[in-house]
Amino acid sequence: MTDHITSQDGSTIAVDSAGSGPVVVLVGGAFNDRGTVAGLAGELAPRFTVVTYDRRGRGESTDAVREAGGGFDVRTEIDDLAAVIDHVGGRAHLFGHSSGAILVLEGAMRGLPVDSVAVYESPYRADPDLPHPPADILDRLTDYADKGDRDAAASTFLGEAIGLPPEIVSGMKHGPAWAFLLDKALTLPYDVALSRPWEMVDRDRLAALRMPTLAVYGDKTSPNLMAGAKVVADSVPGARLVVLPGEDHSVLQKPEALAPTLIEFFGSQG
Repeated sequence: MTDHITSQDGSTIAVDSAGSGPVVVLVGGAFNDRGTVAGLAGELAPRFTVVTYDRRGRGESTDAVREAGGGFDVRTEIDDLAAVIDHVGGRAHLFGHSSGAILVLEGAMRGLPVDSVAVYESPYRADPDLPHPPADILDRLTDYADKGDRDAAASTFLGEAIGLPPEIVSGMKHGPAWAFLLDKALTLPYDVALSRPWEMVDRDRLAALRMPTLAVYGDKTSPNLMAGAKVVADSVPGARLVVLPGEDHSVLQKPEALAPTLIEFFGSQG
């Protein structure tokens, strides 16, 4: 079932719900819409009311601020998440993947009515010795978005934020998934504004979080994403850390590998 709700600034947010039981909201990361977490939702729906939504500017969701010529303000995404939680009953458990992980943590740290948080490979900068994008990447991605240059935005993000070699990015442009990536490319400044990968994560803010928290990463993922997951587990009091053998950042393509960990965690919250 798809509903279209209104966020605080007038943006329309497309929301899907399935299943029954405690409410779990799933939030995808860069290049994701509600379809990319649909497989995971299907795995969880027998035990939970699973809610997915298109982050603003993606899929069927609009972005009133951008349409009015505004910038990329993380607070609007927090407002969207608040509107989704309110729509589905006023409280929820949250799961976020990649930049979606940082979004749900931000929502929890800013006081949204959240009962627990699970995150997969939150892309915080947690190790000063690992490579990181330059601080101007957000300005450049914003400029590309303002110009409507989807190819430049996607290429820059993949090459500098993700760290893919140029030849890999070039090859992707000839693959079947490139059109899907381009469709989401103009929203990439939101993902970078959330993660701020050029500066070290604020561990003190994470340490102030007081709710059950689960951090997960795959043992085949990149070192910086491992570090980003570990810093959540190390900083949030009482947080758990789970390592999935054989998995990497593309775990949403294998939801059956992740679902048992989330079912156990969210199911234990009552």
